Amino acid sequence: MMEGNGERDKGGRETTMEHAPLAERMRPRRLEEFVGQEHLLGPGRFLRRMLESGPVFSLILWGPPGSGKTTLARMLARQARAHFVQFSAVLSGVKEIREVVRVAEEVLKAENRQTLLFVDEIHRFNKAQQDAFLPHLERGIIALIGATTENPSFEVIAPLLSRSKVLVLKRLTEPELERIIRQALEDPERGLGRESVQMADEARELLQAQADGDARVALNTLEQARALAFPDEGGTLQITLEVMEEAIQKKALQYDKAGEEHYNLISALHKSLRGSDPDAALYWLARMLAAGEDPLYVVRRLVRFASEDIGLADPRALDQALAAKEAYHFLGSPEGELALVQAVVYLATAPKSNALYRALGAVQEDVTRFQSLPVPLHIRNAPTKLMQGLGYGKGYKYSHDYQDALAAQEYLPEQLQGRTYYHPTDRGYEKTVRERLAWWRKRLNPGKG
Repeated sequence: MMEGNGERDKGGRETTMEHAPLAERMRPRRLEEFVGQEHLLGPGRFLRRMLESGPVFSLILWGPPGSGKTTLARMLARQARAHFVQFSAVLSGVKEIREVVRVAEEVLKAENRQTLLFVDEIHRFNKAQQDAFLPHLERGIIALIGATTENPSFEVIAPLLSRSKVLVLKRLTEPELERIIRQALEDPERGLGRESVQMADEARELLQAQADGDARVALNTLEQARALAFPDEGGTLQITLEVMEEAIQKKALQYDKAGEEHYNLISALHKSLRGSDPDAALYWLARMLAAGEDPLYVVRRLVRFASEDIGLADPRALDQALAAKEAYHFLGSPEGELALVQAVVYLATAPKSNALYRALGAVQEDVTRFQSLPVPLHIRNAPTKLMQGLGYGKGYKYSHDYQDALAAQEYLPEQLQGRTYYHPTDRGYEKTVRERLAWWRKRLNPGKG
């Protein structure tokens, strides 16, 4: 689906769409109206300089929903006085790309204006569809801005990445969402400022928490709450906590995603898992989800737990946690939440070990203490004659040439030889690892057995 410059009037001015959703009406038109992404838009930053005076380069904007990707693309097109075309990767294909390029060539010839093509959800294009952009980028017919919520390293082809600069957008903070909400309440032209609307602090705090960093969700929900609000005796529409709960369709539990209760609950979940109590872990998981916690935040903590508190005692624990992430990505709420339940029960009932966590801490201490110790010559790579002449790789023993693929040689720098960082427990699969390491060490150092 393609969208041209329909949002402008004949004089090139952006029009206010009376019946458009509040989130669309409040879309920033100028840099000073934009909230968030200071790491890209602060003084002297790359994107700010491009918006203020520089040429528009092809970009990949990677960030969560509602963080400003579409808005930034439109602002860049306005700054460059470019022909702006919005293009949906969900609804379009190579045929539509060819049509965009045909029109872009006509605009370039007739008006000497480049076309800025904004591709929403570019990660949904397959390799052939992404390839179709390349020759037109090379010729300068179009500049491409792709928006994605997925890691472009995995979803965007390398030739397209090499021709674009990847900018990472961050999830909006609750103070940033508060500014956006207040702007919408006060703006008399595009927001609710012409009406008499008052929002209770607790209603705004709930809205900020439930929006989860997404400005579009915050503004859409605000508009719904305004429609549900009743006027008081003076005619002012009152958005109370109860009205906001009705708009969100969720009760406000005692939970502040940036405050103490947030950390109390995730701590309770983590410690219940570590203590091998699946029932308590399920309770704290349900509490967090009911209060509006981002399920992917919970999954990130489960993935960390799988390595920190289980590790090789059960290597499948990490698989379960990552599978829960993929299942939730695929299903969303509420269906995907059952995958979190599965992961929580598995992690709670798995054998526990913090041997990997302790090993990392110990090795990091030595890295800090000894800094950049040289790699022993015999295990260095020697791709050139010069390096071979300097002794690189000399004396290296290829393990597969020896019995049991074990060759007696040192791999640590001289100052660290004899160090043991990883001490496996006798629980779960780690017991097997412990026995194997003990046998190897005895085999390589029979005198120490």
